[in-house]
Amino acid sequence: MRCAEDSARYSSRCPKLYLSLVKESFAVHGSQKQIKMQITRSAVLASILLLFLLAPFCVAVPEKPHVTSEQVTHAVQEIEKLAQKQIDQNAVPGLAIAVVFQDKVVYAKGFGVRDVNTKAPVDGDTVFQLASVSKPIGSTVVAELVGEGKITWDSKLNALDPTFEMFDPWVTRQITVRDMYAHRSGLPDHTGDLLEDIGFTRAEILFRLRYQHPDTSFRSHYAYTNFGMTEGAVAAVKPYQLEWEEACAQKLYKPLGMTSTSSRYADFIGRQNKALGHVLVDGKWVQKFKRDPDAQSPAGGVSSSVNDLAKWMRLQLANGKFDGKQIVDVKALAETHHPHMLTGFSPFTGLPGFYGLGWNVGYDQEGRLHLSHSGAFALGAATHVNLVPGEQLGIVVLTNGYPLGIAEALGTTFLDTALYGKPTQDWLVLFKQRFSNPAAIGTVPGFDYSKSPASPSPALKNSAYLGSYRNDFFGKISIVEKEGGLAIIQGPKNKTFPMNHYDRDTFTYETEDENAVGRSGITFTSGSDGKAAQVLVENLNVRGEGTFKRVPGS
Repeated sequence: MRCAEDSARYSSRCPKLYLSLVKESFAVHGSQKQIKMQITRSAVLASILLLFLLAPFCVAVPEKPHVTSEQVTHAVQEIEKLAQKQIDQNAVPGLAIAVVFQDKVVYAKGFGVRDVNTKAPVDGDTVFQLASVSKPIGSTVVAELVGEGKITWDSKLNALDPTFEMFDPWVTRQITVRDMYAHRSGLPDHTGDLLEDIGFTRAEILFRLRYQHPDTSFRSHYAYTNFGMTEGAVAAVKPYQLEWEEACAQKLYKPLGMTSTSSRYADFIGRQNKALGHVLVDGKWVQKFKRDPDAQSPAGGVSSSVNDLAKWMRLQLANGKFDGKQIVDVKALAETHHPHMLTGFSPFTGLPGFYGLGWNVGYDQEGRLHLSHSGAFALGAATHVNLVPGEQLGIVVLTNGYPLGIAEALGTTFLDTALYGKPTQDWLVLFKQRFSNPAAIGTVPGFDYSKSPASPSPALKNSAYLGSYRNDFFGKISIVEKEGGLAIIQGPKNKTFPMNHYDRDTFTYETEDENAVGRSGITFTSGSDGKAAQVLVENLNVRGEGTFKRVPGS
């Protein structure tokens, strides 16, 4: 913190330092006569009182940026070598990086291939699915809407979108756009994601959140919820009579000239120059799945290139300005950069981390603000953006492989090198270790059904299990006969999965889609009539919503 040299400015800007100077002055005068000591004491007390009165208005003068162009150039050279090494070692099929410094794009380049089948190369214009890097982009759009004045961050959802309800009626009346963007709604972590997996639309998922029991009290804890944020975005655009996807295009993408960016999956699929998602199968990268994130577009549905994202990073680092024009209101955007909820403490540095509005917010050992976010699709995408506003520096890393921590490691290594001259940790090793835990991307493995029970009991006849079952949150499932065995039908698209007997009234099936956990259990409970009265679907029971009761007459 820098301080002015006159006492008036000390007292208004640096009260702690000024107080120490006053105490020092008092000590020097301690040898003078009693009456002068009394006068001095009175002056000191008056000064201290003034400091208390001024304390709420004290302003810290920010440090001047100290990162030089030479440091950034060195960091770019190092990260380019490290990125190419990842491709050479087949750590990821393809990736792209852009770096912004002092309102200029100083680097943008692609590495590897967009698709292992076609071998088409990645370049700066290759479009990737961003996954949760969509969140800070979405909060930028909402900040623009807030700046227009029809909504605020504290607008209540039920005033903007009267159709939306939470489980608790009081929370329904109180919850705001800010609450959803700060992940402090009380909704359980990742609630609604499984509804998306089994085929429900955005509107159906948001409607069903009213049946979701809260995990914590309102505003007391952080819990990452894609569909909570999605509702915040849907409500925010209502007064503007726009669909979310169109609002993004009109309010952000078009003004910045982000011509390769969209919040619609169909636009991503229609691109010629796009990076497809890849997963590892027997140690080899395979293009196997398609990930349609339209249902949670505000939280995970953006697709873009590093050349486009460099424009958005410039806007973020310039407090909402782009090429001299104010695109997003300064105050509305600044709100997204402020800490709102404690998220925990870094396993690497021990420093506290926070969530802002669509951003992870943190501070380094020097007190510099860092804004970051990662994105991950288990079906084949991993992305990372990291900004240091005080240094006017930012990096985005996009990859088209299953998340292994490479995007985060490259981004963090670059910033370390720019800020300190070299990495402070071996970030590739540390992030790969961290991502080896499936929970790092939200996957919660269940019971291991790969080992057969020692002496399994036979199942009842198929007829005991056949029928329809339902609950409020997931709706209806059906158990049907298929090819002599049983199958489970889930969701509005009637996704059908063969079942295999495991032990007595327990069967298994292979889960699929973004939140797949491999083989999972289906366990029936029989009623007095010898037929199953209810069924527990294990992978849908993460928050206790996996029990379905038989529909009467089925």
